[in-house]
Amino acid sequence: MARVLGEYERHLAVERDLTAHTVRAYISDVGGLLDHAARLGCTDVGELDLRTLRSWLAKQQTLGKSRTTIARRATAARVFTAWLARTGRAPTDAGASLGSPKAHKTLPPVLRADEASDLIRAATERADDGSPVGLRDVAMLELLYATGIRVGELVGLDIDDLDRERNVVRVFGKGRKERTVPFGRPAARAVDFWLKHARPLLVVDGSGPALFLGARGRRIDQRAVREMVHRRIADVPGAPDIGPHGLRHTAATHLLEGGADLRSVQELLGHASLATTQLYTHVTTDRLRRAYQQAHPRA
Repeated sequence: MARVLGEYERHLAVERDLTAHTVRAYISDVGGLLDHAARLGCTDVGELDLRTLRSWLAKQQTLGKSRTTIARRATAARVFTAWLARTGRAPTDAGASLGSPKAHKTLPPVLRADEASDLIRAATERADDGSPVGLRDVAMLELLYATGIRVGELVGLDIDDLDRERNVVRVFGKGRKERTVPFGRPAARAVDFWLKHARPLLVVDGSGPALFLGARGRRIDQRAVREMVHRRIADVPGAPDIGPHGLRHTAATHLLEGGADLRSVQELLGHASLATTQLYTHVTTDRLRRAYQQAHPRA
């Protein structure tokens, strides 16, 4: 089963071209499933059956895993068993009838528009000493809020992904799907200043074309960006403690409150399904009331 798991990992990475993070998540879940099956006496992936899969999910529930986690692991199991059947490694698709609990649809907290402005202002004040790291942080915050891109997409940006004539950035999202996202003048100024006055101070031989660098000159990683966002949020009194994902949700919410339609926000965020976008975005009661008063004939 270890050999098959290695082949499945190569399939995800090479044939499906999934990101390293997604591949790790799938392999972790499937590895847990195979460990559970082995403890039940299963020695070959062709012996996996629906009872074993359901037993594994039930075990997750007894361990206190959330409905969201169980739903994700059920999906991982179904994708794996479908691959086994399709490639002839199993006689049937054991997971075809596997159900999963509906995940709770929770909305992360978001910043108000004034709190978002205070966040950028506080980061800018910290960068007044001209430190390259401080100027980099301002540029990253501006770009995260301006575009709503994922933290993984941010750290994967290269300098050539920026088109300063049109103020757009080329982003490679989940499954290496490419999209183009616009950004405004404040983000453009912050990124330009970082590139001209700060990035050259951090560049080392291994920097490559990375847009954003860590303190040691290498491409910055996601953990460093998350830690930075949490630190800068702490400088804003009363603001909820959010990370880069919260800034993504904040950007989408402010776009909607500013009049953007849901379909446009879907394109900006890079969601394959409009239903996914609806989980990220919500509108205020005031905006709903204004829309009702404008559109309903008896408002």
